[in-house]
Amino acid sequence: MSVTLPSVVNKTKWRLIPFMLMLYILAFLDRSNIGFAKETYQLDIGLSNEAYALGAGLFFVVYAFLGAPANLCLRKFGAKRWIGVTTLAWGALSMAMGYADSEAKFLTVRVLLGIAEAGFFPGMIYLTSQWFPQANRASVMGLFYMGAPLAMAFGSPLSGALLELHGMLGHPGWYWMFIIEGALAFAAGIWTFFYLDDAPISARFLSPAEKELLINQLNTEESKKVSSSILEALKNPKIWHLAIIYGTIQCGVYGLIFFLPSQVASIMGSSVNFMTSVVTAIPWLCALLGTYFIPRYSDRTQERRKIAAATLLVGGIAIMLSSVAGPYGAIIALCLSATAFFACQPIFWAIPTSILSGSALAVSIGFINMFGALFSFAAPIIRVHAENMFNSPVAGLVAIGSVASVGALAIMALRKQS
Repeated sequence: MSVTLPSVVNKTKWRLIPFMLMLYILAFLDRSNIGFAKETYQLDIGLSNEAYALGAGLFFVVYAFLGAPANLCLRKFGAKRWIGVTTLAWGALSMAMGYADSEAKFLTVRVLLGIAEAGFFPGMIYLTSQWFPQANRASVMGLFYMGAPLAMAFGSPLSGALLELHGMLGHPGWYWMFIIEGALAFAAGIWTFFYLDDAPISARFLSPAEKELLINQLNTEESKKVSSSILEALKNPKIWHLAIIYGTIQCGVYGLIFFLPSQVASIMGSSVNFMTSVVTAIPWLCALLGTYFIPRYSDRTQERRKIAAATLLVGGIAIMLSSVAGPYGAIIALCLSATAFFACQPIFWAIPTSILSGSALAVSIGFINMFGALFSFAAPIIRVHAENMFNSPVAGLVAIGSVASVGALAIMALRKQS
């Protein structure tokens, strides 16, 4: 039976994507579960809104600047060891959040968690460029990106249920949420050492003929990309343009994520509890569908720029509308914004991975991700600052939506630099 490239790609998908998806679900849950515990956690440890916004974003400061060197470490030490160690570290630190019962401890653990997770996401993006041909990359990354809405859709009820353990063995509900969800990541880190292969050449699940076919295809594509040094890549104006675009996308994502549970609770006229966590899952289920189908459409048409810009613009407008619509309209608008913000990201990442290779690509992914992390850090601060300045929750959502809309225009401007 002859070996075909589509069959090899499909086999590789089944081997890697479920594993990468599991890790991303855990990573996303561990970095964002603070949003579910916001009200009770702040009350229990005496944390102000400003300190919460700082801590929620401080994660991204160290995360931002360590992404590029972390990707170089992944290239040097191999995916199995690097991702395994970092997953163990962030799992342990996520559990440590259960003992962060003061403002100083909260800020310290958030910083350390940012350090531990810095190499994971850019490493996953780089890994897809090493395993999958360019024509399949948006849909592959779309499958990977499903981890975020999956984490929020099923993590929302999970986190809500764990918060209901308040008082068990004398601990608050947020303690059990941090401990249990962190322990899951720690266990996944151990499993990484047994499951993951560093590159196609060492893939245990591919036959020699399958390895040869996949490696030849990847090498052919690499030969057509820009070959440059790390410094030359960082001087490339298109990389800076892409970095700013990714920043605006992440501003929308985290301007939504960190406040969605409390926003839904406000719409429902209740506090954050299990029922509101179930309703909070609805936008993420919609995002799950969009993240699956929209990148697949992008691969089928090989259109990146227009599709990414359109989805991001829809997200920006929808999150603004959620601030003025009635209860049902607000939930629909939040569903649209969540879907758009997540669906545009895998399409976006198909662009930089198609123009660079090697160390230049590894560093550029880290550099672009750095801007995303910085804007992620700024998102909750921008939202809170706008709300305080205008004394209205509407202002915060309008500010986040405006940044995302500017990003859509920046995507459309990419043609001028092509």
